[in-house]
Amino acid sequence: MLDVLYLAHDVADPAIRRRTLTLEAGGANVTVAGFRRGADTVAENGLIELGVTRDGRFGQRIAAVAKAVMLLRHKLRGARKPGIIIARNLEMLALANRANAIFGGDVPIVYECLDIHRLLLRKDLAGRGLRAAEHYLGRNVSLLVTSSPAFIENYFRPVSRLKAPVLLLENQVIDLTDGAALQTARPRPPQPGEPWKIGWFGALRCSKSLKLLAAFTRAMDGKFEIVLRGRPAYSEFDDFDGFVANEPFMHFHGAYKNPEDLARIYDEVQFSWGIDFFEEGLNSSWLLPNRLYEGCRYNAVPIAMRGTETARFISAKHIGLVLDRADSAALATLFAGMTPERYLAEFGKVAATGSQSWVFDRADCQRLVNRLAALRANEAPTASMQELSQTHSNKGGLL
Repeated sequence: MLDVLYLAHDVADPAIRRRTLTLEAGGANVTVAGFRRGADTVAENGLIELGVTRDGRFGQRIAAVAKAVMLLRHKLRGARKPGIIIARNLEMLALANRANAIFGGDVPIVYECLDIHRLLLRKDLAGRGLRAAEHYLGRNVSLLVTSSPAFIENYFRPVSRLKAPVLLLENQVIDLTDGAALQTARPRPPQPGEPWKIGWFGALRCSKSLKLLAAFTRAMDGKFEIVLRGRPAYSEFDDFDGFVANEPFMHFHGAYKNPEDLARIYDEVQFSWGIDFFEEGLNSSWLLPNRLYEGCRYNAVPIAMRGTETARFISAKHIGLVLDRADSAALATLFAGMTPERYLAEFGKVAATGSQSWVFDRADCQRLVNRLAALRANEAPTASMQELSQTHSNKGGLL
């Protein structure tokens, strides 16, 4: 069995739980060590807590990591030597190198980077310094894991100085049914007099999307309704709760569990908002978000912004709706004349892609763990960045 030490930047991030489930389903034994994001965050039993960090406060997070580096030997006291160490995000690479040294210096390190922070792309001294830190901390990385070809094409190949092989691992939905029939989603046009519903689920961090959707629903006078679920990044909004409370056609229903709640929450909407302007033109244009795979798994029609990787992805599959401009008038034009018949046609296109396009099953989990286990024998993947960037969707990106 592969023993994995997973170093998490935010232990409450649902993506950490999904990755842990994936690795355990593949046969790995996972120990999670990480930071709580805010004093009120609840840490799960069995977690090795490294400290508390604050959302949006980069300097505080650096100080917390520096403190954790000094205390790490004590924190890991009694822990079994892992077969590999996975560092989620750049700040955890410092801890991965320290943990490797504590365990003898011969443990392969995997760098999991699913977002490119805007500071890494700056051309000033701060940007150059952070890229230099990435290069230094990544000098011992055996494998880089990322989730979108655009990250490779726009950052890791032309900008980053990391030399590690790259594994493209898309944000597919975990399905551990062991061959049982996959749950299919039924068409769900609104009943006469009911509004069309757009679901915006997951990491809610885009104030521009919130304002755009609010203006759109007001302009449509209740013919459309926005259903919000997930974890708001409160540091990115002036007053998220107050704003939503004052919107007549927008409702927030809190967090959900992935994958347990997905069928239920997507059964309540017809469309899935796959647009993010949080780091417009940079990370937000390059990512393939979790909500894209979640929604399409249950045949919610995806909405993407033209010029983004998400729009290119769904266009290649001939599904979804693509918004030309980021304003409520353009969104109204996109939905002009929406009828049950048109919706059923769009639903059918998504359904025709098949559930397997959107899920990561137990066999995929086992292949991933086998690939990671091979790092212990210096059998790292040898596919070049060019080969990986040309591959758009290869069943979990295991190339």
